[in-house]
Order: sequence, then structure tokens, then C-alpha cells
Amino acid sequence: MNLQNIVIVLSHPEESRNVGAVCRAMANNSIKELRIVGNKDSIDDSRVRILAIHASNIWDQAKFYPSITEATKDCVCAAGTTRRRGKKRKGKLYLPEEFADLASGMTDNGKAAIVFGNERTGLTDEELLECTMGVTIPSSDEFASLNLSHAVQILCYHMFRHTKKNFTGYTPITLSRLDQTVTSIADSLQRIGFFSKTGRPDMEQFWKTILSRASLSESEAQYLEKTFDKAAGLSTHNTKNEYPLQ
Repeated sequence: MNLQNIVIVLSHPEESRNVGAVCRAMANNSIKELRIVGNKDSIDDSRVRILAIHASNIWDQAKFYPSITEATKDCVCAAGTTRRRGKKRKGKLYLPEEFADLASGMTDNGKAAIVFGNERTGLTDEELLECTMGVTIPSSDEFASLNLSHAVQILCYHMFRHTKKNFTGYTPITLSRLDQTVTSIADSLQRIGFFSKTGRPDMEQFWKTILSRASLSESEAQYLEKTFDKAAGLSTHNTKNEYPLQ
């Protein structure tokens, strides 16, 4: 996925602050090209900047067009966003993650546009006909309409996340590494006389069962080992002070 080739197109946005929020959503996800269908004079620059904050450069570089067709003519696809289905609503609608997979190959050598309608009506049937495919964001039947900037954020995030497929918040340790932690804990408990002649195997099995469900990271495993080691050390030290050599 080449994020530089993702284009966000807003068709006739009505609320200037929403345009600013869209800029910020784009910046959060390293997407920088904004195109707007409509008249620039209809948008209040000062209100855009209120919510754009440090992403106002995206607004400064935004380009304006008379139609969706003109705004997307240099793109290899134009995905219109819609929550409604029907004969005139593109039939098959991609989910955001599905469109991200599709756009990944397209953006290697071309631009992929994601088109959003205005806040009140969304994309009309006529506007959606100017797009080459449809994308939908599932939402509650009780309140299905998304704020424009929220919809942009969701689509942009899926594009961005596609570039980070191998990224995880942490890597859980393997069971062989977990055995080291369990042994370290048991050794610390052994040092303070926690076990009688028997009991250690059952205790080790207990810790392994509990900790495997926790999916520990490497840093968490090390922290546990240091905690038990320090506790054993303090216990041994206090015992020596309580019963000093004569």
C-alpha cells in the first residue's frame, strides 16, 4: 500500500469544521491528498483550521473540482462510500478491510480515490454512478449514520493499517520461554523454603497454566522473574538479620 497514492474526495461538504476534522483524520494515517467537489468560497477557512489543528497543511494543499468525475479522472479507481444498498448503489459493497486489500495493489503504480458524500445526504445515486465501486462501513441499525470525519478516519485507518500488517502491540513468549519463567519463580520460592520435600512440580504446573493464559510479553516475563527473585533475596536477608550468627 502506497499511502501517497490514496486520495480522499469530499463531495460538497456542508460543515467547514468537518473539513478540518477530515484533515486531521487523514494526517493521523499518513494520507495527505485531499480533493473537494464544490466551491472553495463556500468553506470557511477559519472554521476549517479550528479542528484541523496541525493538519492544516492538508487543507492548504487541497484541490477543488466541479464533479467527482473530474476529481478522480487521474485515479485507477473511485470507491464511493455508502451505507445504503440497492440497484443503483453498486450492488456489491466492499468492507473497509476488503477495499484496503484491493487498493494495496492498485496504489503501487496508480492513485485510488475514496469518495465521501456530504453530511446530510451522503452520496446521491447520481454521484455514486460516477464512482467505479462502493464501500460500506457496518454500523448500528438503530443509528447508522456516521459523522463525515469519523467515516474518513475509519477508511484511512484501514489503509494505514494495511501498511503495518506485521505490527503487533507485543509478541507473546513461547511455551519454552515460559518454562524459564516458571522455573525462575519456583527457584525463588525454593530459596525461602516455600516447598517441603514435595510440592514443587504441582506449583510449577499451576504457574504455567495461569501464565500461559495471560500471554505474557518478554518484558512482563522478565518483570515477574525479577519480582520473585527480589522477594526471595529480601526474605533471605531479613532471616539472617533476625537470627544473627553468635
